[in-house]
Amino acid sequence: MTIDEKLEHFYKTSVEAAREKAVGDIEAHKASLAEMLAEHKKSQTESAECEIKAETENVRREINKALSAEMITLKRDWSQKQNQLADQLFAEVKEHLEAFTATPEYLDYLAEKIREARDFAGKDELHIYLSASDNDKLDTMTHKTGFPLEVSGESFIGGIKATIPGKNILIDNSFQENFNAVRGEFKFDGGLKA
Repeated sequence: MTIDEKLEHFYKTSVEAAREKAVGDIEAHKASLAEMLAEHKKSQTESAECEIKAETENVRREINKALSAEMITLKRDWSQKQNQLADQLFAEVKEHLEAFTATPEYLDYLAEKIREARDFAGKDELHIYLSASDNDKLDTMTHKTGFPLEVSGESFIGGIKATIPGKNILIDNSFQENFNAVRGEFKFDGGLKA
């Protein structure tokens, strides 16, 4: 082999070795880049999942907060509506009570309550009072029951109040007292009673 041939062979061998080394380095670099890419994808996927989870929790909290605020508003509105309806109902009840005091049945009712009070008192001293609004019925009821009645200084829609001073007993059969008691205990139960 001549020097030129040797040089040519050396050159080819060197270039081939350099090419193989370059191909190997490129493949190693590609493998390294692929591994880095896989790690980066995994890291980004985990990060995105954590961010989605955090945002989901945040949205859930915001929805719950909005729902809670809306429920409070609905309950307040519902309560106000119930109070409004109860006020209307009891205004009508009061009108009916006042209308009842103008009927003949009311006089019978008063006579019955006066008789019950007299029976309860027995032989004890008894004072029976009509509502101030029933002042016009005093003579009629005194004559009807045969018992001296008095007119109270206060108006209690209708009915009677009686006292037994010797026993410190107050008999309150006034419409106002019963009206206030029912009004205080009234609530909407929601639905029909079986």
